[in-house]
Amino acid sequence: MKSTTTLTRMAVLIALGVVASYLMPIPFYGAKLFPAQHAINVVAAILLGPWLAGAVALAIALIRIMMHTGSPLAIPGSIFGAMLAGLLYRATRANIGAMVGEVIGTGLLGAMAAYPIAVFMMGMRQAAAVGFTFFIIPFGLPSLLGAILAGLALPAIKRVAQPVEQSR
Repeated sequence: MKSTTTLTRMAVLIALGVVASYLMPIPFYGAKLFPAQHAINVVAAILLGPWLAGAVALAIALIRIMMHTGSPLAIPGSIFGAMLAGLLYRATRANIGAMVGEVIGTGLLGAMAAYPIAVFMMGMRQAAAVGFTFFIIPFGLPSLLGAILAGLALPAIKRVAQPVEQSR
């Protein structure tokens, strides 16, 4: 794929993620859960691959933090899902692989990575008392919702934009 096309896709997905952060955040103990981020992660994973999807997720998280529509938990709450979604899509060539990767990456790996950030950087005593399991449901449910939304939108998106692997 041409680098201009890749950068344009990344820019569009980042812009959608930042704009959507105003539309449907779900507050949770100082964090703002964001199903649209997870839908974008799945789409980015399929169209761009795991590493660029991770870069898109990181860019959205950092912009959201700077704009105060996200907390530091946005970083582990998005990157792991995007990258695992891309890896599972690459392995299976199936939308469901990317969707499952997003839910496991965010709901389990992201929850584990969020724990030290919450406890040591944000001083969340609730998380310290329970452990990383404190984040499994609040990270897992929005990622499941986002993955389902992406799954519904993917047939139309794939008609317009070919995934990276198919355009070579």
